[in-house]
Amino acid sequence: MTGLSATPGKPAVVILSEAAASLGRRIAEHIGGEVHGAALRVSKADFRFASAKDHVQALFAAGRPIVAVMASGALIRLLAPLLSDKHSEPPVLAVAEDGSAVVPLLGGHHGANDLARQIAGVLGACAAITTAGDLKFGVALDQPPEGCVLANPQDAKTVMAELVAGAGVRLDLPSPRLRGGSARKADEGLLEPGAQDLHLTPTLSPQAGRGCVADWLIQSRLPFEQEARVTLTVTDQQKTAGELELVYHPKTLVLGMGCERHAKPEEAIALAEEAMTKGGFARESLAAVCSIDLKADEAAIHAVAAHFGVPARFFTAATLEAEAPRLKNPSEVVFAEVGCHGVAEGAALAAVGSEGELVVEKIKSKGATAAIARAADIVDSKTIGRARGTLFVVGIGPGSEGWRSPEVSRMVAASTDLVGYSLYLDLLGSLADDKTRHDFDLGKEEARVVHAMELAGEGRTVALVCSGDAGIYAMATLVFELFDKGGITDAASRIEVQVSPGISALQAAAARIGAPLGHDFCTISLSDLLTPWEHIQRRVKAAGEGDFVIAFYNPVSMKRRTQLAYARDELLKYRPASTPVILATNLGREGENVRTVPLGALNVDDVDMLTVVVVGSSESRTVTTGDGKTWVYTPRGYSGKADTGMKGD
Repeated sequence: MTGLSATPGKPAVVILSEAAASLGRRIAEHIGGEVHGAALRVSKADFRFASAKDHVQALFAAGRPIVAVMASGALIRLLAPLLSDKHSEPPVLAVAEDGSAVVPLLGGHHGANDLARQIAGVLGACAAITTAGDLKFGVALDQPPEGCVLANPQDAKTVMAELVAGAGVRLDLPSPRLRGGSARKADEGLLEPGAQDLHLTPTLSPQAGRGCVADWLIQSRLPFEQEARVTLTVTDQQKTAGELELVYHPKTLVLGMGCERHAKPEEAIALAEEAMTKGGFARESLAAVCSIDLKADEAAIHAVAAHFGVPARFFTAATLEAEAPRLKNPSEVVFAEVGCHGVAEGAALAAVGSEGELVVEKIKSKGATAAIARAADIVDSKTIGRARGTLFVVGIGPGSEGWRSPEVSRMVAASTDLVGYSLYLDLLGSLADDKTRHDFDLGKEEARVVHAMELAGEGRTVALVCSGDAGIYAMATLVFELFDKGGITDAASRIEVQVSPGISALQAAAARIGAPLGHDFCTISLSDLLTPWEHIQRRVKAAGEGDFVIAFYNPVSMKRRTQLAYARDELLKYRPASTPVILATNLGREGENVRTVPLGALNVDDVDMLTVVVVGSSESRTVTTGDGKTWVYTPRGYSGKADTGMKGD
């Protein structure tokens, strides 16, 4: 494959020589990355590039983590023109070609230091970490554990400099409710002098193996003192940081919401803000917005989630009804409507678990309800309820990575499940790695689409993979037909759908041969499996009379050989026998073959099921360039109107 990797988020392990291939592959396998190799020097890689400078800069601009097996000085020079904002830089690491050293160059506090330690561990190498805080205290204060947000990152540099200069630090964990591991250490006198005087909140469960905020800070080598200039505060309350203070907000809050059908998003957002203000809570501590699954497609709920920048998650009525004993405001009216005695309070409580508590009781507006619950631990939104399912209907073009749009690649990369004809899924290559495949044979189109929609109805993120463009003789139409006519479960009917375009065979064939679509054109499928033959005949005749350039899809099959011959003979009534016809087979794939024949000499036996046939209009022309190649184009008349001011539209 060539070109910029189409797998967003995956680390790109860049190698410049065959000698580095083994090391690069080893690193990539360990960190879940891809090997990007120089095309002229590396025979096999997930992605190959022509220019190291252009490729590395493109990866950096796209925010991709970069692990380059090359000299650190060379890597610095490649990226130097792009360096501007340290807070937005992705991790960039240089690895010695002999695997002896791993150097995080950029984004140390955005994952580069951790990635360096991880790679060094598997290589038995040295991780050359140079950031002062990491070295002295074993902690980067601007990189809190997952599930916690630093409210004032702009002050981290000043605070860390003060600590490095010798200042002590006081840890403020207000409103203790539970006492966990760190608190016990304090009680037992196991912390450094002065640390026993800390006020400790609940110990939060480990997230991604890194521990809660309290343990993360206390288990560092920070110089804790009872009276200190520097303060580190962990709270879910709104708080303005004082001088030399960093404020951390753990994601322990869940906003439960209910609403009427088609409630106004602005009303729901205003109510949610009122609930947060009532509790005095920091929006950074909100982990999710939750509701009943009947509201999974409700715009107001998703608007609130988007407003706070958190996921929306949904529970069944039975799950919410199990929270009935803990509700402060149960309602028989709500039970009669949806099968549980409370949506807002019930959803919030279901999300925080049995050790959580309701901290803002239900409040109401005209068309919505809201409540807030606090968990004992940091809330991992991926583990509560389920998401509204998402169905990406994607066109992958002819199949090659170079002709697949970045948006389609992002959608496939974000998916948990891939559904499609086996050949189309195979064409995704490494992009399909770590995805659950659901392969279907040709002829099972409706079953394929129903299965994709039902999977999404279970809360999964599903890519329904089509060749060419998903909306041109492909599956996008069937998705919306099922919404219109039924045939899917209620859960599947509430999924989110996004359709992304792809390069159609029509466009690919035209580009390979020149510009036959330069003037009016149409497409006609010659398959009579779904369309009566008399309808197809009428369309062929109309296109011939209208003198359109025509792209014929499904021109032949194993059993169907006469339709293309009919179309040829019909069109010869309206345009010359010399009219150019493009036969394009295996476009963008191995075995690609694009050739041109006159309409009068079109032989049906030269066409197979993988061929698209493009018949020029009476105005279509051929031209041979100096290299001997013959091109086809259909003029629109621009050359005769150079002085009219027309620039194309």
